[in-house]
Amino acid sequence: MTDYTPLRDYLAGQTATELVLSIEQIEEMLGFALPRAAQRASWWDSLRSPQEQMPQREACLAAGYVATRLPDGSGVRFRRKKSERGRGRP
Repeated sequence: MTDYTPLRDYLAGQTATELVLSIEQIEEMLGFALPRAAQRASWWDSLRSPQEQMPQREACLAAGYVATRLPDGSGVRFRRKKSERGRGRP
């Protein structure tokens, strides 16, 4: 299994509610090239098939972020997960 700990640690240290990283930035951080599947939006989707173990998704969620591939495939948008406390508010 590929280790996405550097991505998790990087995201965990962020305070922004949203940030974008290029595929190149992610690969440099990880120290390896992402698989071809990383070009598909579903590979990053945190809500798709939650029962399926996907280390990149687990790393993002563990850091408190949900990942979404940018429409042009050039990078990934990370959005901080909403806390349960904020639910029910307008």
